[in-house]
Amino acid sequence: MNPTLLLDLGNTRLKWALLEGEHWRESGACRHVDIPQWIEAMRVRLPASTRRFGVNVAHDRLALELERQLGPIRWLVAEAQCCGVTNGYDEPERLGADRWAALIAAHHLHDGAALVVCCGTATTVDWLEADGRFRGGLILPGLTTMRESLVRATAKLPLAAGEVRLPPTNTRDAIASGCLLAQVGAIEHYYRVMEGTACGAVALVSGGDAEIIAAHLAIPARTVDNLVLRGLAVVAAASASPNPSHDTRETAP
Repeated sequence: MNPTLLLDLGNTRLKWALLEGEHWRESGACRHVDIPQWIEAMRVRLPASTRRFGVNVAHDRLALELERQLGPIRWLVAEAQCCGVTNGYDEPERLGADRWAALIAAHHLHDGAALVVCCGTATTVDWLEADGRFRGGLILPGLTTMRESLVRATAKLPLAAGEVRLPPTNTRDAIASGCLLAQVGAIEHYYRVMEGTACGAVALVSGGDAEIIAAHLAIPARTVDNLVLRGLAVVAAASASPNPSHDTRETAP
């Protein structure tokens, strides 16, 4: 069976996974600056028959370089429907491909309504009905982006690691606590607005800051690694199926 390479080209890093059939053989991540070295290492390992699927929210030049070095890549673009998920955006194609992939993954990992939260450079908070209807969502600065914006916009606030504590009694802890609670507050408020308790919804939290944010949520939540790549895996499996519209579900490890 031909291997499948999955690529999540984000704002700061490239995350990837290599599959044999539906088996995740290996996965990893590298910074943008390290992509040329990663390409050199992968080129000698991947057979010409490798299928390639990707999500790109970074500069197009990086995506073009990946294709030039690795071969054609099927870049995911949001559409009206895919793999059991119906896109509720006013203009479906304008939904970010990373959010679309995460929604597809969530629908196949969780049998019920879900709040799909991806915590990276930006934090996205998307509502998915149990039947696969995406109702809309939020975009806000990610945890690190919030901290960095305070440094850029003020004269004396530091970019320093503080601890989350209430009440904070120093500037570093005040920044750390304020930025984290802004994330938590947005997620919990949207959960209440969408009546998450009534339908038994669960927040599926992914991304670099998933653990710290999920640990402070007062709503049902669990972390899921590589939600965007998992969505790409669903799309890749559907494209290889005799019936691409078939809505198969998997269980999160």
